[in-house]
Amino acid sequence: MSKDQRADDPVVLQEALGSFVRAFGLHQPETTPCGQPISVSEAYALSELAQEGELRQVELTRRLRLQKSTVSRLVGQLSGRGWVERAPAPDDGRGVVLRLTPSGRRAAQNLAEARRERFSRLLSSIPAHERAGVLHALDVMVEALDD
Repeated sequence: MSKDQRADDPVVLQEALGSFVRAFGLHQPETTPCGQPISVSEAYALSELAQEGELRQVELTRRLRLQKSTVSRLVGQLSGRGWVERAPAPDDGRGVVLRLTPSGRRAAQNLAEARRERFSRLLSSIPAHERAGVLHALDVMVEALDD
């Protein structure tokens, strides 16, 4: 199969993405790819909350691109770990605002440090002349998934 034919073969794309998922560790549900002992969903939730300070639960659902029930369970897990607190939204009795506890902020900081280290190592392993192409390919994939 020629290089052009491979580029048009959905099986080749599936295999390439599968290899990436396994190599990066995204298939391991109990740890982040950075080796932290929490799920990727929990790590992303902590990151979003650390970045914003507080978020309505519905906004966290939108940002994580997960179902409401999944985010409710996720918030329950984070709350059970003592990392997230829920409060009624001040302008809506049905809404819920989420914020990190001091312990949650420490966990988010530890994750951010591990993430920086892992991505720094990964980036340095990609030849400098290939980096822009890798980032462009990832942007194209996200755009295609958003269609």
